[in-house]
Amino acid sequence: MIKEVLSFGSRTDTGLVREHNEDSLVARPPLFAVADGMGGHEAGEVASEIAIETLTANTPAEPSATELGNAVIAANHAVIAAALEGVGKPGMGTTVTAAMVKGTKLVVAQVGDSRAYLLHEGSLQRITRDHSYVADLIEQGEITEEEARWHPQRSVITRALGGDENMVPDLYELTVGEGDRILLCSDGLTGMVLDERIEEILVNTPDPQEATDALVNEALQEGGHDNVTVIVINPSGQDQLVVEKAVKRSKASLIAFVIAFVIAIGAAVGGVYAYARSSAYLVAENEMVAVYRGLVGDIAGVHLSWYDHTTDVRVSDLPENIQERLDNGITFQSLDKANEAVDSYKADIAAAKAPGNGTPAPGPASGGAPDQGQPAQ
Repeated sequence: MIKEVLSFGSRTDTGLVREHNEDSLVARPPLFAVADGMGGHEAGEVASEIAIETLTANTPAEPSATELGNAVIAANHAVIAAALEGVGKPGMGTTVTAAMVKGTKLVVAQVGDSRAYLLHEGSLQRITRDHSYVADLIEQGEITEEEARWHPQRSVITRALGGDENMVPDLYELTVGEGDRILLCSDGLTGMVLDERIEEILVNTPDPQEATDALVNEALQEGGHDNVTVIVINPSGQDQLVVEKAVKRSKASLIAFVIAFVIAIGAAVGGVYAYARSSAYLVAENEMVAVYRGLVGDIAGVHLSWYDHTTDVRVSDLPENIQERLDNGITFQSLDKANEAVDSYKADIAAAKAPGNGTPAPGPASGGAPDQGQPAQ
């Protein structure tokens, strides 16, 4: 019998513009969910946390679309009750996109504009439908998908937790197979990154945590206007399948398999090294912004970063959210992108200190993205 293996990656990030993260997530197989809170500081994050906690407490043991939908309904009632009891703020709300994955069964319950996608045979398919004003306009043929990305009312949600006690989620039930991948995300990703680029990253990044990080980093490099939350799930255990089949082979076949495996590992290590050499990151060192080639932290105990130079940008001259990100390192796909971000910081600092502007802190830097547009909910 082939042992089932499920792997996943998850990450939530404040982004480069917002001061607080109103998103929440849960990744406890077989349950996965993202929630994008609404209502501002001390409201949105409260609503999303209550929703995730209630959803987790009411999730069924086995995937069931109806029972998962009931858990989302319970979360809605909990958000409404909390506001009435003075927890958070009146009018707070949140989106929720929840999924349960076990074996080949996938069920989804969704409210709002956080999304669920399925990557099947290299093609990205959106499972859910946005409950938003612009989604209604698209379906009516009044605007295009591209126009919706910059529509002034793109943040208007038509269905969410916390507003209507009779709210019901949309439910979906699908069968997933080997090689399929599942993506759950808040609109902090889809508002910044086109579906075509999301598909490309998922196709080319097999490891779910690496794919998650790559998607979040892509949203940040495009401006990071909103909080970004991403979960990537590999529902089938392809590696385990290979091992289980190998056990049944003859001794000679097993030796051949081991040799091929060693070669593959060597190629993978070489690939990681090459990727590290082409990447870069910025980090705070001795109160200045320093530039490094490579990757932040260690990979399997190996340090893959190389000092490049220290800039003349003082960390204290940057916005607080950038300072916080510099503590852990801000990653870029290339050294050129990192240097472009430094030039952007310098320009913002110079503009803020120019005569007639006083000495306020510069506006949020984009991390190298030239067009920040308007923040989306």
